[in-house]
Amino acid sequence: MPVIKSLADHYTRPDWVRRINGMGESVGGADKLIPLEPEALISAATLSTGGLSDFGDFDGDWHGRFLSLVSELESTGRLHALGRLITRQELLRGLRTRLLMTQARKENPGIADEAIDTPIVITGPPRSGTSILFELLALDPNARSPLAWEVMHPVPFGGASDAALREMAECEQEFWADVQPEFAAIHELRADLPVECVTLTLPSFTGGHWGMIASMPNWVPDYPAAMDYHRALLQTLQYGGPPQNWILKTPLYLVFIDLLFATYPDAWVIHTHRDPLKTEPSSLSTLATVRWERSDEVELPEANGAGLGDMMMLLAQRRSAGELPDRIVDSHFTALMADPVAAIEKLYGEMNRPFLGEHADAIPRYLESKPKGKFGKHKYSAEEWGFDPAKLREKMLPYTDHYGIELEA
Repeated sequence: MPVIKSLADHYTRPDWVRRINGMGESVGGADKLIPLEPEALISAATLSTGGLSDFGDFDGDWHGRFLSLVSELESTGRLHALGRLITRQELLRGLRTRLLMTQARKENPGIADEAIDTPIVITGPPRSGTSILFELLALDPNARSPLAWEVMHPVPFGGASDAALREMAECEQEFWADVQPEFAAIHELRADLPVECVTLTLPSFTGGHWGMIASMPNWVPDYPAAMDYHRALLQTLQYGGPPQNWILKTPLYLVFIDLLFATYPDAWVIHTHRDPLKTEPSSLSTLATVRWERSDEVELPEANGAGLGDMMMLLAQRRSAGELPDRIVDSHFTALMADPVAAIEKLYGEMNRPFLGEHADAIPRYLESKPKGKFGKHKYSAEEWGFDPAKLREKMLPYTDHYGIELEA
């Protein structure tokens, strides 16, 4: 199978997407049609919230990060017209969310005192079963996952109902598959599904979301600021409700696991594992497709499994040496798929957490409603994304041997 050289040869754009992008070209560039001028965006957010002007100080210099982000998007993001529209909406929504959260904290000072106790945090290589495990753990009656609609609109504005907020969130979630239909087979996004932490931290104007949607080589994320915002958002969502443990997820926690434990010292971390010959090419395919949603000029990510292998082994060594809290348990993709109930019961036992019968009964019902391949199959191969399967297996052998990872065909 030939190596993919260009996503333009790999995907066909829907006609409506191609035509909207053509509108940008017809007026001399997408930036002429859809500007991303920072101060104008700030003014628009203020007007849209009835004159609110305090964007909060719970995560440091948000304004500097906002200016830096927009500047880098403009200089290196290479967004087409629809990409600029999607990104403009996210920037405005992030600004509005900050304004509304800040006002809510002024009106309810107790929000800042909410304790985020013993969250369960799922992390691991992308495409290693993190998403399905996330959704299955969210069925726990004693836990709570952040749903997309409430993360995007954590503070109702103008008396909007939950149903109205879900409808507004749909434009960000389901729209990804409208722009590129193949995306639905890669990752299902829905307003009523649990959403991972890169989405939670979008209004911090740093963190994982922005580095994922566009290639910005000069932009450096500020993860401590992102986690400060993360806590503030969870406190806002939790305020006034019954105490429940949060279920959280993103592969990025592998990069800053010390910061995760500094933010939530009593967190339990579930580290997912899968055959790298499956996760690595799938990860590249996913990242490239996400960027293709917003740009016609996507540089394909480099096929190199060494970095991930080194990071996995460093983490393993730190765990063995006692340098990390003894609050990390392992989940294997093949075991989860073979018997989800037994796999989750085992995880709960290792975390000293009760596994309720109600939860066990809900898991097979949920999986029946979400059969594998519901939106088609995510088609990819190691070779077409530039990997030599034998060399990748060799590079990752210390990792797969250490964790006893079952190699898939």
